[in-house]
Amino acid sequence: MSEIYHVYILKSKKNGKHYTGYTKDLNRRIVEHNTNKNRKQFTSNNGPWELIYSENFTIKTEAIKHEKFLKTGK
Repeated sequence: MSEIYHVYILKSKKNGKHYTGYTKDLNRRIVEHNTNKNRKQFTSNNGPWELIYSENFTIKTEAIKHEKFLKTGK
């Protein structure tokens, strides 16, 4: 059984800002963003967050590439 990697975009309910990331456990990661159990000061200061986009990948490097593309356009 292959692992699934999720690329996701969150939108701040506080100010409309976006956060893009990737993870193997999307539900856990969203909870972490919304309960400040992550090391990212950006998400800690701008929550609460809502999921507005996610896409699944079976290859980790492809998920990372797609996350980078969404962040930079390259």
